[in-house]
Amino acid sequence: MSSLFPTYQRWELSAKSGKGATLKDTNGATYLDFVGGIAVCNLGHCHPKVIEALTTQAESLWHVSNLFQIEGQEQAAAMLAEQSSGDYVFFCNSGTEANEAAIKLARKHSGKNHIISLKNSFHGRTLGSMAATGQSKIHEGFGTMLQSFSYATFNDIESVKEQISADTAAIMIEVVQGEGGVRIIEPEFAQQLQALCKEYHILLIVDEVQTGIGRTGKPFGYQHFDLSPDIITVAKGLGNGFPVGAMIGKDFLQPAFQPGSHGSTFGGNPLAMAVVKAVLETVFEDQFLQQVQEKAEVFQTYLHQSLQGKKSVKDIRILGLMAGIECHEPVAEFITQARERGLLVLQAGPNVIRLLPPLVVTNEELKQAADILAQVVDQKTAAV
Repeated sequence: MSSLFPTYQRWELSAKSGKGATLKDTNGATYLDFVGGIAVCNLGHCHPKVIEALTTQAESLWHVSNLFQIEGQEQAAAMLAEQSSGDYVFFCNSGTEANEAAIKLARKHSGKNHIISLKNSFHGRTLGSMAATGQSKIHEGFGTMLQSFSYATFNDIESVKEQISADTAAIMIEVVQGEGGVRIIEPEFAQQLQALCKEYHILLIVDEVQTGIGRTGKPFGYQHFDLSPDIITVAKGLGNGFPVGAMIGKDFLQPAFQPGSHGSTFGGNPLAMAVVKAVLETVFEDQFLQQVQEKAEVFQTYLHQSLQGKKSVKDIRILGLMAGIECHEPVAEFITQARERGLLVLQAGPNVIRLLPPLVVTNEELKQAADILAQVVDQKTAAV
C-alpha cells in the first residue's frame, strides 16, 4: 500500500534511466520519450553539460539564502533579460510560483485587482494561479476562487474587450495553450491584444512555462507573434528537470518589487542557477535554435505524411517541437497503444495527443514517432 496521496493517475511504468530522447524502465524496456517530463527535459535526459554544471556546483555550495549575493543569479538573469523583452528577473521554484509572482507584481504595480485570462488556459494549482486558470475542472472542490479573475475566449478579441473594466490590471495569456489542447494563438489576435493593452494601459503577461526556453525554436514562444510582454513567466525547460522557475519583468515594474514585497527561500539557489546557466548557454545559441526550427519543419512533414487524411485525425497543430494531434474521438486508447509500441506521448484534453520531444531529438526519432502514431491510428480504424 502506498503512503502517497493519490493525486496522480500514474502509468504502469517505472523509469530507471534515460539518455537524450530515450527512457529505459525497470523491466529493461526502452521508450522514445516525447513527454519529456511534460515539456521539461528540453535538452533530453542526462545532458552532459547540465550534469557537469550540477555536479561541480554540488561539490562547492548548495544553499545560502537570498540574504547573500548569489553570482549565478546575476548571470542567469542577465541571459534571460538579454533574450527577452524584460529587464529584471525574480527566481523561484516552479511555473506556478512564477505565475503567482506575476499576479502579485501586476496587482502591486497597478494598484488594481482584476486580471483577464483565457478559457482553457492553465497557469498552475496554487490558489492564485488556479484562479487564473480558465478550466472549471481545476477549480472544482476548492471553494470560492480568487474573485479578481475573469475568462475571455481564446482568439476572440471582442470577448476580451467585454471583460475590461477600470479595475483591470493585466491580461494573462499562453501563446500555445498546452494543457488546453495545443491551441496556437492567431497572429491577428496577438496583435489586437497588444494594441488593447497599450490603449487601456493594461499589463500583458505571457505564460511561457511550457513554450519558453527554445521549445518553439525561439528563446520564447511570444517572439513568433511580434509581442512585447511586460511580464513573462518561465519554468519547465529552464532547469531541464531541476526545479526552478522565473518571472521576467520590464524596467518600469522594478519599483513594485522592493525588499520585503516578495521572496522565496529556495528560489535561485546556487544549484538551480548552475543548471540554468548551463541550459541557457546551450539553448540560446543561434545554431541550436536554428536546428530546432529545422527539426520542427521535418516533424511537421512527417506528421502530415503519416496522419493527414486518417479517419480518426481531425487536425494537426505544431509550433516548434510542440505538437497536438486532435482526433474525432477520445485519445486515451491511442496513448496506451503508443506506449505499448515504445512511444511515450501525452493527452491535452480528451481528444488531443500532445507530443513534446526533446530539442536534441534526431530526425530519425521524429520519423519513428510519426510512424508509431500512424500504426496506432490505423489499428483503431481497422478495428472499426
